[in-house]
Amino acid sequence: MISVFLVDDHPLVLRGLSDLFEAHPEFSVVGQESDGLQVMKALKEIRPDVVVLDLMMPNLNGMELIAQVTRRCPNTRVVVLSMHTNAAYVWQALRNGAIGYVPKGSPSEEIITAVREAARGRRYLSPSLPEHEMAVYAYAARQSALDPYEMLTFREKEVLQMSAEGNTSVQIAARLHIGVRTAETHRANLLRKLDLHGQTELVRYAIRRGVVSSE
Repeated sequence: MISVFLVDDHPLVLRGLSDLFEAHPEFSVVGQESDGLQVMKALKEIRPDVVVLDLMMPNLNGMELIAQVTRRCPNTRVVVLSMHTNAAYVWQALRNGAIGYVPKGSPSEEIITAVREAARGRRYLSPSLPEHEMAVYAYAARQSALDPYEMLTFREKEVLQMSAEGNTSVQIAARLHIGVRTAETHRANLLRKLDLHGQTELVRYAIRRGVVSSE
């Protein structure tokens, strides 16, 4: 039996995925979550074989979530199910530790195959993904300087996403259970590290970096 944990911020998608996996006796859906911050809390108790997640999640984006799952739950594999199919997104997800990547809208059997392969420890990339573009992007990324984003702490990444989503320091402090001044300090530090000046540049950077969606 392959245990699967589903992560997506759209209830209809979660319901559809749950129905899909429950229709196959070899799978067991052991949990669902629609908030990025709550996923790691759930995974402390549930150690699924595979996590299927979207990249665009509130409060903690999918890219960072992949890295956290990979680091804290080394026996859990991550399969990305996302509307984003350009090489930058795919390569970054794999770099962060994902073992599978399937575009949303793919046939149901392809999603099933990706999770089967992931549970066996084998990488699965949808045939529809631009392999040549990914190879070129990966090469260029290896040649480039250190990404400033990687210099941010985990907390600073959380504050970056929440700020880009329009949350005030008071709201961020409440969600993260920290002081308002601490939240403001984290925001000031991440702006300095990323060489950003104000909310407009922060939002633009977050969209460009894939931290939040432009929709």
